[in-house]
Amino acid sequence: MKSSVPRLPLIVLAASFGFVVVQLDVTIVNVALVSIGRDLHAPVSDLQWIVDAYTLLFAAFLLSAGALGDRTGPKRAFLAGFALFAAASAACGLAGDSGMLIAARAVQGAAAALLVPPSLALLAHACGDDARTRARAVGWWTAAGGVSIAAGPVVGGLLIGTLGWRSIFLVNLPLCAIGAALTVVFAPEAPAHKKRPVDLAGQALAFLALASLVGAVIEAGRLGWGDRLPLGLLAAAVAAAAGFLAVEARGPHPVVPLSVFRNRIFSSAVVIGVTLNFAYYGMIFVLALFLQRAAGYSTIETGLAFLPLTATFIASNLASGPAVERFGAGRVTVAGVLIAAMGYAATGTLSAASPFIAMVPGFILIPAGMGAAVPALTSALLSSVDRHWSGTASGVFNAARQAGGAAGVAVFGALAAGDGAAIAAGLRAASAVAVGVLLFAALIGASTWRRA
Repeated sequence: MKSSVPRLPLIVLAASFGFVVVQLDVTIVNVALVSIGRDLHAPVSDLQWIVDAYTLLFAAFLLSAGALGDRTGPKRAFLAGFALFAAASAACGLAGDSGMLIAARAVQGAAAALLVPPSLALLAHACGDDARTRARAVGWWTAAGGVSIAAGPVVGGLLIGTLGWRSIFLVNLPLCAIGAALTVVFAPEAPAHKKRPVDLAGQALAFLALASLVGAVIEAGRLGWGDRLPLGLLAAAVAAAAGFLAVEARGPHPVVPLSVFRNRIFSSAVVIGVTLNFAYYGMIFVLALFLQRAAGYSTIETGLAFLPLTATFIASNLASGPAVERFGAGRVTVAGVLIAAMGYAATGTLSAASPFIAMVPGFILIPAGMGAAVPALTSALLSSVDRHWSGTASGVFNAARQAGGAAGVAVFGALAAGDGAAIAAGLRAASAVAVGVLLFAALIGASTWRRA
């Protein structure tokens, strides 16, 4: 990547490495779910929590992580994230039951939150006001994360088939060490804004709202909506959300400055990002169960079945930056969302007897669309706010996306609970839901950039 900014490729490498370990653990665990469930005697609801404990804490603490990075300096926050992520990964690998694993995954998610906003802030400061350079840098950063998302099931399948499911967590230890070393050597110090305190009340209410909402959906899938537990969790989610909005509207230093949502591009990017993650994370969860419990694939075969996603993510992520330069972020975003919707529609035609070749169109179209849209959204969002607030803005954006992913796992997992036949039916229902929410996102995108 050519740039007038000294050592920018090395800065991008350091920043991208943190995003790689974060995104790898979003999807690598999905291939291990059947093995974990068998070894730890965990029901589907526990498997949903193993995935969502990470995603929920990631989403909730992204809000404060952006402000913390702005306050202490992104490089310091980034290195702290690597240290905590390594420790939590070791705890995951040593967990003796599903409860211990869920708790360790939660800490791992909180650590992941310390890696994403600071990494984007490092890029924003390195690129300055050069929009073209920033778009290319974000494209490479997103490509690294996209590749790790797609590679997660493949790497996970190979590791589990040879070393067991614990290895998917222990492999993070050397990865975090390498990432921290790259950061120390290459990443520059960026200015901190120490006068901005962390909004503890807003942070706590945001976490309570997200956890209660996702918990309500997961437990409703297990107990039914007539049970008191999911109804109580839903009521808690509504109350916490109302309290969060009240605190953020009146507080002097809100964790989510509500004023940023007056920016039409910012608010639209958040909504579209939520729908993309909702569909993708939920579908990967269901597909992992479908391939092993309905289609009869082994762990290694399941990982290899996801290979088409890897190359497509690489190509679409790298093509997104030049496409944005030529056509604009709005057109690239809307086109990407529509392409992904076509992929989910193709996936909805699958049955347990479908040959692998029938899965390939969906496995190519989904990452092709998402890989083009996400970098365009990220670049547009960073361009819409003052770069000194880039950490906070990216924290809000990525928190919303991860919350969407957690909701997707909860909703799609509830649709696919049961035996092989129920999982196959759930896959078709999940695909229909994904297509619907993405068409809605495409309409929002088209309306936003038409008026921009």
